[in-house]
Amino acid sequence: MAVQAVIGVDLGGTNVRAGVLTQAGELLAPPVQNPSRAQEGFEVTLEQILLTLEQAIEGSGVPRDAIGAIGMAVPGHIDSAQGVVRWAPNFGEWREGLFYEWREIPLGDALQARLGVPVRMGNDANLAALGEYYYGVGRGQAKGLVMLTLGTGIGGGVVLTREQVQGNADWQGGVLLVGASGGAGELGHTIVLMNGPRCGCGAMGCIEALAKRDAIIERAREKVRREPNSLLARLCEGDPARITPKLVSEACEQGDPIAREIWEETGFYLGVAVASFINIFNPEVVAIGGQIAKAGAVLFDAIRRAARDYAIPTLLEMCRIVPAERIEDAGMLGGAALAWQGVPEG
Repeated sequence: MAVQAVIGVDLGGTNVRAGVLTQAGELLAPPVQNPSRAQEGFEVTLEQILLTLEQAIEGSGVPRDAIGAIGMAVPGHIDSAQGVVRWAPNFGEWREGLFYEWREIPLGDALQARLGVPVRMGNDANLAALGEYYYGVGRGQAKGLVMLTLGTGIGGGVVLTREQVQGNADWQGGVLLVGASGGAGELGHTIVLMNGPRCGCGAMGCIEALAKRDAIIERAREKVRREPNSLLARLCEGDPARITPKLVSEACEQGDPIAREIWEETGFYLGVAVASFINIFNPEVVAIGGQIAKAGAVLFDAIRRAARDYAIPTLLEMCRIVPAERIEDAGMLGGAALAWQGVPEG
């Protein structure tokens, strides 16, 4: 039977989400979501993924033998060629009070053996970039896209096109930069402040350590301690522990200068990193996604100002720095895009 659709899957530490999509990125039914039970062991999580896939296929009305492939976004170090999760720190199981995280887990083969459908996997942030390239701001036509996802941490991905390389490149569309062992695209660990705050990766001054959710909250708490009469202090009712990025945005929208400062400082650090990405990859689009990107214009203006100050002008002039369009579905859409790349044409 001719291929009608693929399945895009976003496997997260809390939920697993799947949808059946056409090559144009059209969902044939609303996505299905179930708890991933990520810390109850591989077999339990595997069954949750299978349950979600079965429900997605059933809901779509597409016969199983018309599903060309499954593409899955997984957080961690993914060896896509081998179908192995090399390391995923949020997945594993507790044994005698110790947490044993996923290492060298053959997830791709396990799913393929149970479903009889080819499975392709990739890092979730990388695949978010691929999804944004094909089904978001890249429109499947941009000459390269770099994406940052801002949230609890900072992820990233780089999509290259043949216009960006010199030589015998004959591929069509965008392809992911994954590196020698599948671990490339860790853009959140670009160092922008030598001897800056310590990052979870062990280095100091990474963009993740300066612009992730908790870093923004900590800057906001410090400002509230120093400015107890500010609007942000009133909105959190004098309790810095109640501050969230959303609350900072609310204060900023109401004209609070210290809330504006928080977003401008965050945007400055991000903009320095973005300038480096522009200088290295010369993309047509830099997309900023994740929940933190919902801060809006004040954050993006600061990012663009810093990028203008630090990027090579002739490279910056053709680059658009824009909000991602597919913040909620980027991983699932990226999984679908990866799946379609593995489906033979015709």
